[in-house]
Amino acid sequence: MANNHSLDALSTTPGTLIGTGKLGGLGRSGAQPLRKLYPPIEPYATGILEVGSGHSVYYEECGNPNGKPVIFIHGGPGGGCTEGNRCFFDPKLYRIILMDQRGSGRSKPTASLVDNTTWDLVRDLETLREKLGIEQWMCFGGSWGSTLALVYAIEHPARVSELVMRGIFLMKDEELQFFFQQGTSMIFPDAYQAYSQHIPVAERNDLISAYYSRLTSNDEPTRREAAKFWTTWEMSTSFAKPNVEYILKGDDAEFAAAFARIETHYFVNLGWLPTPDHILESVDKIRHIPTVFTHGRYDVVCPFKSAFDLSQKFPEAEFIVCGQSGHSAGEEEHTSELVMACDRFAG
Repeated sequence: MANNHSLDALSTTPGTLIGTGKLGGLGRSGAQPLRKLYPPIEPYATGILEVGSGHSVYYEECGNPNGKPVIFIHGGPGGGCTEGNRCFFDPKLYRIILMDQRGSGRSKPTASLVDNTTWDLVRDLETLREKLGIEQWMCFGGSWGSTLALVYAIEHPARVSELVMRGIFLMKDEELQFFFQQGTSMIFPDAYQAYSQHIPVAERNDLISAYYSRLTSNDEPTRREAAKFWTTWEMSTSFAKPNVEYILKGDDAEFAAAFARIETHYFVNLGWLPTPDHILESVDKIRHIPTVFTHGRYDVVCPFKSAFDLSQKFPEAEFIVCGQSGHSAGEEEHTSELVMACDRFAG
């Protein structure tokens, strides 16, 4: 057994217990009370981008029209934006822009997979930036939102002023296998039982593909049932302490249809990234961009290793470990750290 001196050394040495990161949230030294979201606000402008292939992409602007521009990049893919997503930013200082990605949220047609790839979404972000007359904006995203923020920044580094991210997801097969096949199943076997048993035994060796075949079926009841079980699994595991409100999203047929169908579409194609390690291989292009990212030590949706690996390739970034948290931005440690990061970058 290590002595106390050795444990103290481990806790402060880069590359060991918390990587190149530092403890945030409840683990902060001399921590003040955790920060909360800013109060609810309404958009001052909304619009639709006609991006081709039949897609009408919804966007909105909130806060200060003359403030610092920030684009909120939602998760999933397929999750869409919510009213609470507006509230990570000081509305007096930020021009807050939200966009529902193709097939998601208020964008139409719902759950469409036509020309719906990572690279289409990168182009949509650029189309929106240009339409709004923005030279540079801060990119804020969690989970899949972190993936898209990173890929966008790698493609257009001159357009990104800062990156603020949570729950790093690198779109790697090892991450998908851990969460959707075997890994998280060992931690949430109760939730995994219903998710896995929806699929016949003969197909359970590849649950993502099995769900994808059902979510792209021509039979509406087949799609609806698959969407419910897929979405309930992810929502059941997103908080370190399961959140009933999230779990019930599986019963929201419209939300689940887009969320599950678009997610599996992206996952069976590994996001159409050119190599399995595209983000880590390309990170040198963005190491000059001021960056903060948080990750929950007990995140079982996007494993902690992804954030650790990113921190090793991107040591300039501030890597904040939320030591009592899981995956969701709705957990109090993540919320607090993200609000504080945005406050610092507001200028």
